[in-house]
Amino acid sequence: MSEDKHIPQHIGIIMDGNGRWATKRSLPRTAGHFEGIKAAKRIVKAAKGGNIPFLTFYVFSTENWVRPKKEVDYLLNLLSTRLFSELDFYHRLGVKILLRGDMSQFSSQLKDHIDATIEATKNNSGITVTLAINYGGQDEIVRAVNKWIDATDHSKHITKEILRENFDENLIPPVDLIIRSGGEKRLSNFLLWDAAYAELSFDDTLWPDWGEKQLVAAIDEYAHRARRFGGVCNE
Repeated sequence: MSEDKHIPQHIGIIMDGNGRWATKRSLPRTAGHFEGIKAAKRIVKAAKGGNIPFLTFYVFSTENWVRPKKEVDYLLNLLSTRLFSELDFYHRLGVKILLRGDMSQFSSQLKDHIDATIEATKNNSGITVTLAINYGGQDEIVRAVNKWIDATDHSKHITKEILRENFDENLIPPVDLIIRSGGEKRLSNFLLWDAAYAELSFDDTLWPDWGEKQLVAAIDEYAHRARRFGGVCNE
């Protein structure tokens, strides 16, 4: 892996290709989601080993509700049952779990499991993993504005800084690198605000087949890019 100074501090991952992976093997789409969890754990291990302090996984978008009800129910049930059951894994690697998204549509059981997992891992300091669940970049911005409107002090005009303070996880640094598996080349409403100057990496490998090899390749590609943030390259 590249030298520490060229390693992104925060990587966001769009885990795409679970359904296609399953279809290619004549399996139900749900089998792809099950294997996708294994891939996510491999990436957490690889990121921790590569000194990446922050990861954000795009788990379930605000648009995913339009998928077949059977698939949505399976996804949310899988999340509910696996999230809290992975505590040994979280503690072994020092994983701190956070949530980014709107929990209002979740079942009480899923909310309880999310809250319990966040509470159980709050003192872990090896790597911070944020799960974007029922998350959409546009929705996050709208909710942040409404949160500010509901605040008591409107003596100041809204600024970029004030808006970001009202995001779900405002203490996490902006994303440096967004990776999408599965061959598609779009953000799909993921971390739109933070993506303003993020580097983008697209890989054809379907998500369940992802591992350290693919992560290292994306980070090495990132390390050779010049991030100018609107400025010019120092030559």
